[in-house]
Amino acid sequence: MMPLLKNRDIVIVGQQPWDTSIGSNCKDLALEFSKHNRVLYVNAPLDRRTGIEQRHTEGVKKRMRIIEGKEDGLEQIDGNLWVYYPDVILESINWIKITAVFRLLNKTNSKRYANSIKKAISKLDIKNFILFNDNDIFRSFYLKELLSPTLSVYYSRDYMIATPYWARHGKTIEPELIKKSDLCVANSVYLANYCKQYNPNSFYVGQGCDFETFKNDESVQIPEDVLTIKKPILGYVGALLSIRLDENILIHLAETKPEWSIVLVGPEDEDFKKSRLHHLPNVYFLGAKKPETLPAYIKGFDICLNPQGVNPLTIGNYPRKIDEYLAMGKPTIATKTEAISIFKDYIYIAETKEDYVKLAEKALAENNPDLANDRIIFANTHTWEKNAEEIYKAIDHVAKHLVLDKS
Repeated sequence: MMPLLKNRDIVIVGQQPWDTSIGSNCKDLALEFSKHNRVLYVNAPLDRRTGIEQRHTEGVKKRMRIIEGKEDGLEQIDGNLWVYYPDVILESINWIKITAVFRLLNKTNSKRYANSIKKAISKLDIKNFILFNDNDIFRSFYLKELLSPTLSVYYSRDYMIATPYWARHGKTIEPELIKKSDLCVANSVYLANYCKQYNPNSFYVGQGCDFETFKNDESVQIPEDVLTIKKPILGYVGALLSIRLDENILIHLAETKPEWSIVLVGPEDEDFKKSRLHHLPNVYFLGAKKPETLPAYIKGFDICLNPQGVNPLTIGNYPRKIDEYLAMGKPTIATKTEAISIFKDYIYIAETKEDYVKLAEKALAENNPDLANDRIIFANTHTWEKNAEEIYKAIDHVAKHLVLDKS
């Protein structure tokens, strides 16, 4: 079946740069969109503070070469997909407490950003395009007015204003951005309902998963640093951030079941670096790993964990990680949140730290190949192709109404 959206130009802006080392919904969607449309993926522009603090990193060096005109900022990834590195530096302004002053300077930043994007649009002869904004609240706030797209889409995949950085001005600015967008699409029902408060054209479109990477076959070999750890292994893969995870769940598991091993794979924030978990003999911090190696680590786990803390940031977010665990056929225990219900028949849902112990015992006792296969089949219904199709349906629905309103 051919998609509803084809042979169109799509300009994507957002927070995740193309050269990020972590998984990104927007990158995966860009690849899917580009199968039937021309896509220009615009990297977040360099801001002055990052340019100074991270000046020795290759990412900043590359952007400075482009800004200085020593390197072309437009790169063709494949036949239908281009990535653009803006040739400008934006001012770092989020420290400004007065929202009216912030708005004024943010508009100046947006104009600078838009003028850079226009160069790429002109070079590729992009016309009548769809602007797809991946949760970029500040920099992209004025792009609808400055770039004049045929249709503007706001993609909500995280409740950003629950974090201190985005909360200061985002609590007033994001609702305005949602309201003036032609439509909003969200990867969880919770976020779709949030957007619907400000824009009736808000749609839940689900989430995709990279099943080419996350597959449990003979080509995936368990890493040596996992093979040496005593089983059973209860593991987590991803950034260890105190704002998202509840370390007390992990501490309780490790102390209640000293015969179990708790394995944590991913970079740590300062809170986790100071955590008591580092002093427990059955907890193993393996550090950050390359994305392509993560399935191998998951393969070494007997149970996968998603020990989220429940707070405004996490309560409604789609847990992409769970799809990845299930795609590997693994028993998975996750904290109960607003977005977890779609997985209820395939995972173990915990409401307390004590639940994690009881459910882990249950999962270890009853796991079998049939259950593993059921998990894999379910996970594979969450493809990026299906996710893109839902977005196309939402765009088609709103586009038809816009045409009718204008006629």
